[in-house]
Amino acid sequence: MNEHRITVAGVAVDTRHWIGGERIASAGTFTDVSPIDGSALGEIARGGPAEAAAAVAAAKAAFPGWAATPRAERARILHAIADGVEKRIEELAIVETTDNGALLRSHRRGVMPRVAHNFRFFADWLLTLDHEDFGTRGHTNHVSWDPAGPCVLITPWNAPLMLATWKVAPALAAGNTVVLKPAEWSPLTASLLADIAAEAGLPAGVLNVVQGHGSEIGDALTSNPDVRRISFTGSVPTARRIAESAAANLTPLSLELGGKSPLLVFADTDLDLAVDLAVEQYDNAGQVCLAATRLLVEESVAEEFTRRFVDRATALKQGDPRDEATDIGPNIHSRQLEKIDGFVQRALASGARAVIGGHRGDGRYYAPTLLTDVRQDSEIVQEEVFGPVLTLQTFTDEDEAIRLANDTRFGLAATVATGSRERAERVTARLVAGTVWVNCFFVRDLQAPFGGSRLSGVGREGGTWSFDFYCDLKNTVTAPNGWKNHG
Repeated sequence: MNEHRITVAGVAVDTRHWIGGERIASAGTFTDVSPIDGSALGEIARGGPAEAAAAVAAAKAAFPGWAATPRAERARILHAIADGVEKRIEELAIVETTDNGALLRSHRRGVMPRVAHNFRFFADWLLTLDHEDFGTRGHTNHVSWDPAGPCVLITPWNAPLMLATWKVAPALAAGNTVVLKPAEWSPLTASLLADIAAEAGLPAGVLNVVQGHGSEIGDALTSNPDVRRISFTGSVPTARRIAESAAANLTPLSLELGGKSPLLVFADTDLDLAVDLAVEQYDNAGQVCLAATRLLVEESVAEEFTRRFVDRATALKQGDPRDEATDIGPNIHSRQLEKIDGFVQRALASGARAVIGGHRGDGRYYAPTLLTDVRQDSEIVQEEVFGPVLTLQTFTDEDEAIRLANDTRFGLAATVATGSRERAERVTARLVAGTVWVNCFFVRDLQAPFGGSRLSGVGREGGTWSFDFYCDLKNTVTAPNGWKNHG
């Protein structure tokens, strides 16, 4: 029996780090626990400064060879990784559901296919990446994207593999090497990704995976002078610490942070569509950074909207995420559950009213909650809860709706429900958000820029924007008549 291998839902997972093409153990471990029932899944290698240094050194050593690999060959290997993901979709889905509690049906049908698509998209985009040459007083300007170097990618627990590969795929496509640090609450599919990448022929050291607590390994990764890019998805306080750590080396950062996004419901909308959009915000037990947790509803339709919303929301089935009939699973960790309940109880104590929910369920489940009678300056309206908790406020006209929508420190996303194209154009032009959806939600195309405004982030990734971040852009200017021969 391999002491460093656990079995999760019938799938073998190595619990060690993946550094320089080898499995590396640590002296210490941490316990990975399933949010479904609180059971211990296994002991995971707990990295620290030594493992961080080893992983960055491996990435640095592998960088020249991978950077010099022709684009077509890099793309071929990325497609091979996608092939490996597709062959193991069922295994990846059940392991991630067990590890982070998200719905198995979503992992099977949407999330894991998207993981494979992440690799295919950036492999294909790499082969088309180009900028037309342009002239300056007879001289020729040629723009190129040069690999930047080792990248540290720090990813969250709410969609572990999908969000990790959203960063890993473009970083590798660009010719960089990677040190991936998954969240300690959901580390298992990152380990499986290392296996898949190795089987696909990715050279040793090009992708490294180190596990551990951010407080113990994070600074050693982000302060390393050999790291040339850092991409992080997570909380604002952690982002501040990463930025401080990276500042000494002026390491470029891409930060996708929290949100407190609004859903604006105008009286001219299809009300059933608006209710569907609102109920969708409970997806993944509310653990979605893009979720429109602030429902802003035009006063004249607020009563009817609320009635229909309650009918729909109370029909949702909360339970085991492995059950195909389940709509809402557990929250990730007991600490997260405490945080969610703290927000709700403080709001209720301050005068908010729970239309539905407002309390815990069994285990790590929190009842889907809708709070009304909330003040705009209250904590529950201004701060990210990251749980199945929505607030409802009313407005009387467009100006008030936009004022309420923009009145937070965040600017990640916004959703607008209206039957008027003209109103949609007016309103979206005035909203502060990195992404705005009109009469839809969570439609994502990898060629679009993605990121947030204000405290919701720094920079944009997606399509060419990803390569702009993961590369050093170079402009080569050539004189027309400087050649001694024409051979």
